[in-house]
Amino acid sequence: MLDGILVGLSTAASPLNILMVAVGCFAGTFIGMLPGLGPISAIALMIPITYGFDPATGLILMAGVYYGAIFGGSTSSILINAPGVAGTVATAFDGYPLAKQGHAGKALAIAAYSSFSGGTIAAIFLLIAAPSLAVVSLAFQSTDYFALMVLGLTAVAAFAGRGKVLKALLMTVLGLMLSTVGTDQTLGMQRFTFGMLDLIDGISFLLLAMATFALSEALMSVLKPKTAADIQREKEANANLGSMKLSSAEVKDIAPVVGRSSILGFLVGVLPGAGATIASFLAYGMEQRLAGPDKGKEFGKGSIRGLAAPETANNAACSGSFVPLLTLGIPGSGTTAIMLGALISYGIQPGPRLFVENPEVFWSVIISMYLGNVILLVLNLPLIPYIARVLALPHTVLVPLILFFSLIGVYFVSFNTFDIQLMVIFAIAAVVLRLLDMPMAPMLLGFILGGMMEENLRRALIINNDSWSFLWERPLTLSILVIAALVLVAPMISPLIGRSLAGRREDAGEGG
Repeated sequence: MLDGILVGLSTAASPLNILMVAVGCFAGTFIGMLPGLGPISAIALMIPITYGFDPATGLILMAGVYYGAIFGGSTSSILINAPGVAGTVATAFDGYPLAKQGHAGKALAIAAYSSFSGGTIAAIFLLIAAPSLAVVSLAFQSTDYFALMVLGLTAVAAFAGRGKVLKALLMTVLGLMLSTVGTDQTLGMQRFTFGMLDLIDGISFLLLAMATFALSEALMSVLKPKTAADIQREKEANANLGSMKLSSAEVKDIAPVVGRSSILGFLVGVLPGAGATIASFLAYGMEQRLAGPDKGKEFGKGSIRGLAAPETANNAACSGSFVPLLTLGIPGSGTTAIMLGALISYGIQPGPRLFVENPEVFWSVIISMYLGNVILLVLNLPLIPYIARVLALPHTVLVPLILFFSLIGVYFVSFNTFDIQLMVIFAIAAVVLRLLDMPMAPMLLGFILGGMMEENLRRALIINNDSWSFLWERPLTLSILVIAALVLVAPMISPLIGRSLAGRREDAGEGG
């Protein structure tokens, strides 16, 4: 192992490979900032460029683009509520409110520090434990994945304020329903397409995210014109947009969040098919639970914990997704699936023997991740004061820009005008739901998990001859489901326990 690390270090530290890391990070950051152009598109564009390189250099370039895109995607999420990539949707929940409060510079700085920390901690885990974690990854079966999806869905309570758990559950069901639109992957049958060819492939997650966040936000700002007092407040807030200073209290507040979210994000990334998006939602939900009643109320309104958690987790998950790719030859996400194709085209077969037969590829990619995180931090921190000035643009300019980038971003994914029409319909529906005070995040979570949940449930039932006994026969599945039940019941029971304790204290006071 030590020999392999030294080989990887010498390969990654060559001038060409350091240049490739820098180029990949810069290109990825820029592409990630543009709504609609995610890491999959970026890496697909890079594949023809990498054909002239040796495998290690080509994969280092693509890895740089991957975590650069996730790093950059937070910028548009924070500034204009338009997630650049799916993994940064949860970043918008608290990043955008912080920017609206006049702390855009601080929000971007927290995102940069959290991303760097999550990526670095995950790179160290990857360096130490990659071969061992491959065994953990293989231990998960369809039944465990189904239970994990159920646990993810119980995080909806994290996106619901006091007394809004039922609304959050209803929106989750709506998301699950939307995820069933399209072609059934197992039977090949069309479902809820109404005979329309444009719906055969289902609804794009990016389309739904852009419609419910960026486009609906722009429409809401038109429906609720700003008063003179609001305009004055914005002008005062814009004076501080570039401030990136974090107080020692804020650093202490987010330090444990970064540690926990790094571990969670990395472990979720290790599981094939989970990815950065699920990791960011789970980290957000976990931190909202751990924050307590007082700090928990700040989530969704500009909480620095709520910003640090998903930003740390999504970058950690990016590193984690390389575990199944490099050690098992199983892509952990759509992006690493493209990388798998690129590796095979180089004549390299990822799998258990990769770090024996091609140690320079295996270890150089892992070491380049740490270099990439340093480069991303150096690239982005000096630019934050200038990037934050986007919010200083007049409202009459900013809203049309948000509309333009949202519509063009979705169009560039499929080059289909039907997607634009569908996006507008979803945006109008989102405006109505927001006016009714319905949370959007649970719907997106239900949509993300719906497809994987159905697929793993069906596979589990086939393996167990249509018996539901798998829910309690496997200890790991049962343990995850028990945790999910506790997470779901906790917000309903805690007010009752609180009232009971308050009543006892009152009785004790009267008795005294």
